[in-house]
Amino acid sequence: MESLFLLVLGNTEISTVPGISVAGATPELTRLTPVADAEYLFHEKPLTIDVIPVTPEGHPTPAIITKAAKELANFPVLVVRGGTYLAPFIPHIHISNAVGRDFRKEPALPEFGEIIRRAKLLGEELNKMPIKELVIGESTPGGTTTAQAVLWALGYEAKTSSASPNNPQSLKEKVISEAFKRAGIEKGQLRDNPLEALRQFGDSMLATVIGVSLGFRKNVVLAGGTQMLAVSALLGALGESLDRFMIATTKWVVNDKSATFLETAREIGIVSYAADLDFSKSEFKGLRDYERGYVKEGVGAGGATWLAVKAGFSPEEVSKKVEELYGRLMEMKST
Repeated sequence: MESLFLLVLGNTEISTVPGISVAGATPELTRLTPVADAEYLFHEKPLTIDVIPVTPEGHPTPAIITKAAKELANFPVLVVRGGTYLAPFIPHIHISNAVGRDFRKEPALPEFGEIIRRAKLLGEELNKMPIKELVIGESTPGGTTTAQAVLWALGYEAKTSSASPNNPQSLKEKVISEAFKRAGIEKGQLRDNPLEALRQFGDSMLATVIGVSLGFRKNVVLAGGTQMLAVSALLGALGESLDRFMIATTKWVVNDKSATFLETAREIGIVSYAADLDFSKSEFKGLRDYERGYVKEGVGAGGATWLAVKAGFSPEEVSKKVEELYGRLMEMKST
């Protein structure tokens, strides 16, 4: 077994701020998105809720891409509960049930130390297995806002992406500014204190991925978009060499003009891969709209495609499989 795909689930209260996350049909439903994403990877539909997570406009979760790549390449998937409201109804590793708090009102993650310690233990155990590479994806609604707050605290002029074509940057900046005022800091003030940046503004997914990455000493692919930039920046600030790390994302994140993925990746010093998926000719509007800036990334979609490509499948074959899975969902919906 050369590669293992880890899906880390996390929640933050920030996802329920109206307008900040579209990783669910309503702000309240974003609390269920991580567990539903994980369950869908193993079943025809989630078990916690009746339908797969969608944006308010009805665009399907990127878990459909990860599931397509998994069914093609048959790579092993291990789900890790970094910190969620609910546990998924599938086998998983429990790290924490600590949900990131609303950082405008209080420190986001007082439990960060315990989460990192437990996750590092997991990484150390995985390090003993005949695995050359860990591919770590995430499902964390609201996580681009916590990631941007952490990046700002570390001194990066970064803008994270959004699952909406209308990136709510002004809203993100407003809530981050309120959080910085509450914590009594300015941009870049925690450059030399990355763990305080994580405690004040992070989320359980970030802490879990940091811990696993510190414990597992071989190659790590951070499967995600701008949230994984925050992971990279934290690891670098903790003195970790980024030579054994890369970010695997999608072309939609890289092409997002409202975010600074490539610029920030260069500044941090981490290499990246962008999956060249294409839904422009899909028969389904929900998938065609990916090409218009909806959804973009999540649930390790870019990293799962990376694994499928390494196994000999083309991005076109992954796109075709996504089409097939979405067709099955539409049939189930109509019956």
